[in-house]
Amino acid sequence: MTEPQFQLLVWLSYRIAATFAFGLPLFLLIWSKISNVSAINRLLSIYWKVSSLYAISILFLSGESQIGLLISLISPIFMISSIWFWVDLNEEIEEMSFYNPISLTTRIWRWTLTLWGILNTGLYIFSWKCFHSTSAYFCDSWREIPYTSFNTTKVIIKFILGGNWTSTFATFFGYLALTLYVIGFLQWLIMQLPKNGRFAGRF
Repeated sequence: MTEPQFQLLVWLSYRIAATFAFGLPLFLLIWSKISNVSAINRLLSIYWKVSSLYAISILFLSGESQIGLLISLISPIFMISSIWFWVDLNEEIEEMSFYNPISLTTRIWRWTLTLWGILNTGLYIFSWKCFHSTSAYFCDSWREIPYTSFNTTKVIIKFILGGNWTSTFATFFGYLALTLYVIGFLQWLIMQLPKNGRFAGRF
């Protein structure tokens, strides 16, 4: 695969993520709250907790930390698992009319997000050398958009607070957020999963 082709696919992956991992689920969450569709509302609430790991990966990538690549590989797998894992929520959504607008949109979103996860995983498998070295041409493609967001954040913070957002700060907040995420995940894994199984429960 040539550099322009790989860069195009990485940009496509980020754009799909912006639409189907952030934009559409945010819209669905608001829609489900307004429409009082509890199953979809619960599913989206869980999804947003899990998907925060993807935002953490952006922090690490913008700080040029190698761990960001690993988290970027893992986070979509977690995100996809979170929208298919729950037996009770899956059953409630399946019982809704297929032509119900919010039900249909949720189904489209779940399958599109799953396809994006497969694309993202395939791209990371192709660029596995980046986990050991950043010398390959495709390593820079993963950092291009996070670095752009880093520069944007830097300008905003400097304008509003008069402070300076550095890669050190980004990495620090990344580790802090990752620590809190791991604590929350372990608490669910050890305490809630054995109790509730594949039911949404008190995720």
